[in-house]
Amino acid sequence: MVNIAWGITGAGHFLRESIDLITELGQTNDSAPVKVDVFVSRAAEEVLRMYHLDNDLHHAAATVVRDNMASAPIVGRFARSRYRILVIAPATSNSVAKFVWGISDSLITNLFAQAGKSGVPIVVLPTDIAPEMDSLTPNNRIIKVYPRPIDLENTAKLDQFPEVTLVKDIKEIQACLNTFS
Repeated sequence: MVNIAWGITGAGHFLRESIDLITELGQTNDSAPVKVDVFVSRAAEEVLRMYHLDNDLHHAAATVVRDNMASAPIVGRFARSRYRILVIAPATSNSVAKFVWGISDSLITNLFAQAGKSGVPIVVLPTDIAPEMDSLTPNNRIIKVYPRPIDLENTAKLDQFPEVTLVKDIKEIQACLNTFS
């Protein structure tokens, strides 16, 4: 059994694709069974509702863990080698900045820190990966998004972390996961 921890932050960009992959992973696969535990930040809860994806996540055959405690004792699962990999997708600019600067004040940032301390590989799909991007709104309109220079700088810094694989789309996450099955 391959156990995957998947963190979702409060971003709409890449959210639909992330939920689709979580659903696909949760489907029965006899050759390499996969179990996905999805960790949802408070902001992600709001965005999932805005994009009408909250029900999709709950039907994805994954365990959903919410950010509802001041501390995050559940991240101790990494020290006990429960997970083979941590995926954080989508990752907001706020989360990426906290990862880069070592701030662990939420469920997702604690997951990132504990996975790193436990030697668990981390895959991150940041929302801010290019100076100009198309993004889907909750009402299915495509808009242009222009990440700030500081957000692109933090993404570049995160890409230098030896224990982190930075990806630019869902296909790259799937390729990373294929190496663990």
